[in-house]
Amino acid sequence: MMLVEQTTVTGTALPVAQFKDHLRLGTGFADDGVQDQVLETYLRAAMAAIEARTGKILLSREFTWTLTAWRDLASQALPVAPVRQVLSLEIHDRLGGTEVIDPTRYGLEPDMHRPRLVSTGLCLPAIPVGGQAVIGFEAGFGAAWGDLPADLAHAVMLLAASYYENRADGAMTGQGELPAAIAALLQRYRTVRLFGGGGAV
Repeated sequence: MMLVEQTTVTGTALPVAQFKDHLRLGTGFADDGVQDQVLETYLRAAMAAIEARTGKILLSREFTWTLTAWRDLASQALPVAPVRQVLSLEIHDRLGGTEVIDPTRYGLEPDMHRPRLVSTGLCLPAIPVGGQAVIGFEAGFGAAWGDLPADLAHAVMLLAASYYENRADGAMTGQGELPAAIAALLQRYRTVRLFGGGGAV
């Protein structure tokens, strides 16, 4: 299985000015924004870390997910949340043939932790031996920073600030535990998997 990000978050969608204020650096930078790219890097790194920890996509973008078998013949949990819409479903055979599935044959079952692709009939389209299903979808809380839940937005600011303040120590390359205050903010967004839970994998 492979999840690929098809679109990226634009720099204008990131709260660089708010991050400057959070760091209390608003009066320390020139108006030409020469430091903005550096601050944007820390914001992107913090977002990526939080998305990886929670399985939640913060700012909306498009993805494709490729898998070789359905977990359940009638539905399939998607690998991230929240999913805003399913854009496409294709079935590829091992010889390179592609079948674009009619959108009336499937739908989205929204869920904050485990959204699902569901069949509108008895079963999802069969995946042939050696073939793949490719699902295109849009995920994220929204396109603008203000669409994020306040606690997740604050967690990004705190983690980005930690990266910035500890930049000489290579903090962004470490795989250690998150600071306790950030972990507490993320706790309710982490997906709990019970008995396999019909999950994505």
